[in-house]
Amino acid sequence: MDVSERIRAHFDQLGEGEWDRLDAHPRSRVSLEVHGRFLADHVAAGDRVLEIGAGPGRFTIALAELGARVVVTDVSEVQLGLNRRHVAEAGAEPAVEARHLLDVRDTGRFAAAEFDAVVAYGGPLSYVFEAAPEALAGLLRVGRVVVASVMSTLGAWAFFLPQVVAQAADIGVAADDAIFSTGDLRHEGRDSGHVCQMYRWREVEALVAAAGGEVVAASASNWASLGHDDTLEQLAADPAEWGRFLDHEVSACREPGLLDAGTHILFAARRRP
Repeated sequence: MDVSERIRAHFDQLGEGEWDRLDAHPRSRVSLEVHGRFLADHVAAGDRVLEIGAGPGRFTIALAELGARVVVTDVSEVQLGLNRRHVAEAGAEPAVEARHLLDVRDTGRFAAAEFDAVVAYGGPLSYVFEAAPEALAGLLRVGRVVVASVMSTLGAWAFFLPQVVAQAADIGVAADDAIFSTGDLRHEGRDSGHVCQMYRWREVEALVAAAGGEVVAASASNWASLGHDDTLEQLAADPAEWGRFLDHEVSACREPGLLDAGTHILFAARRRP
């Protein structure tokens, strides 16, 4: 089974868990907020949006709430079915123009500049490894702006340090060092469904340049909210304090010095003139 088939099978099997993931922990709710606010900076009412890797619909609903019209795509038939259900339950189905089974590398069916924005949240570009520049070039071709996220090498390494240490003992120091230096989880050497390419910020900049684009905005996903679930629960109990914390977290995550510090890196890019 090649990587693409394993990723598709992974998300088929994950099913409803992909919907629950962004509400499972206080830090997950912070991530949802960070992603949502970043999205709102680049999508306006009336925009036509191509959503890549839409999953069960968290951001399809957010796009509908922004007043966008959405073409929903995913590599998983299971996730597309969940998207249809969750979006309908949220009353957002009128915003959806169509749903397609689609790989991030397969945007040739769409016309140049057909969309006001392309959204690729949840790391679709992280799952295509060496094909990422070509895939991103395709997204930049069909959309005025691309709003995407990829997994972060350094942020994930810091947050998941106990698991990293345990993994090094399991797979060997050489493989663990290769993952740290390259971000490529294929060095695990396992037939895992969830293998991906993690990125450092400088690598995101290089990816965008290789695809013929330029970065217009960037953010980490989570910083102060990582590793402090008990404190976040206390803050969430007070709406005013929770809102103040979210404002600070969103602002901090956009500081250039923190772009590598979250579990994901968010970026907005457009084609170079």
